[in-house]
Amino acid sequence: MKGFTREHTEFSLCGLACLLCPMQVGGCCPGCGGGAGNQSCAIARCSLEQGGPEFCSECAAYPCARYDEFDAADSFVPHSRRAADLARAGEMGLDAWLALLRQKRAVLDQLLADWNDGRRKSLYCAAAYLLEPQALRRVMEALAAQSGLVAAPAKERAQAAAALLQTEADRAGISLKLNKGKG
Repeated sequence: MKGFTREHTEFSLCGLACLLCPMQVGGCCPGCGGGAGNQSCAIARCSLEQGGPEFCSECAAYPCARYDEFDAADSFVPHSRRAADLARAGEMGLDAWLALLRQKRAVLDQLLADWNDGRRKSLYCAAAYLLEPQALRRVMEALAAQSGLVAAPAKERAQAAAALLQTEADRAGISLKLNKGKG
């Protein structure tokens, strides 16, 4: 989109944690942080019309009708906490929020590199997004402690990682299952 650029492409205008999104992990960001920006992103266009706030939460009209029912489905990236993430970034400060996302991304990269059977990217992205860093560290420590898994087939390694992530999610009362549409 002409005239649209963003300094912080790791966290979207509307509050999505882009750094943990399966599309960005794959190197193809179709959102407001992709290249010159997504030509069809209504929120990016709105940002330009509103004077270019870096995040929707900086806009005088926030939250607006564009947020109605946006959180109802999260098949692309878990974004049921989009408004909460904008608020958390505001409370923590952007630098601290981005540092937290980068910590989570480091775990996600390790899961994808060493514990993936080619079928777990969405699960790992959801877990990295939804679980706190302490829970993710516990999973990685538990995986490292199982020395026999390192030489195990990819499917077995992935099953072990998925089970540990699910245990941490259950402990936190979090569902790692994505809502692919309105219930």
